[in-house]
Amino acid sequence: MSSSVMRRGGRVKLASVGLVVVGSLALSACNGDDGADQRVGGATPTPSAPSSPSSQAPSTQPPSGGGGAGQAKGGQTFKLGEAARFPFTYGTKTKGEIALTVDAIEKGAPADLAPLKLGDKVSGKVPYYIRYTVENVGTTDLAYASVSHMKGHLGDGTEAQNLMIIGSFDKCPSESLPKDFTHGKTQKGCAVALAPSATTKVVSAEYWGDPFTMGQGLYWK
Repeated sequence: MSSSVMRRGGRVKLASVGLVVVGSLALSACNGDDGADQRVGGATPTPSAPSSPSSQAPSTQPPSGGGGAGQAKGGQTFKLGEAARFPFTYGTKTKGEIALTVDAIEKGAPADLAPLKLGDKVSGKVPYYIRYTVENVGTTDLAYASVSHMKGHLGDGTEAQNLMIIGSFDKCPSESLPKDFTHGKTQKGCAVALAPSATTKVVSAEYWGDPFTMGQGLYWK
């Protein structure tokens, strides 16, 4: 994958405008990287495959909120608006602790995608905006780190397709963490998940970045 994030001085901005639609399963090879690499080009969306029952059976144990001492565990389910606290790693040098909250999963309109000029690649699909908040609850500066690896799930448990945007998208803005992102600082983020039709909904979100894995991440619904 070619790097498309610039980190030299100041606030990190995603580089030249471009985009790619991919199926969620196609992202599995990116798990464990620093989140800076994105695929650029006109890749055709790949269908989402049904997940196995074991990978889609999130834990029902009580979640630990961002203000609690407990750490979130893989497979744990949270309510929308509830924070999950866990160790965070970005690349090889940035380590700390964050509290991640999925604030809402909002249904958009197919017309929202028109400015992206994707044509048939998104024909009939409906965007859902997974809006989340990142809080630094650790003692290290997480400046310029990227909190990504967020995906949506449909009502039947299968993975929604991800829309990865390189550049800006006003409907769902997302940037790397800013300079001096120290303890107590927060930032909003957004990820786009695509429902295959107007009659299908994206009903939950999953964060599967390090230290978690796809299918055993943290869930919100």
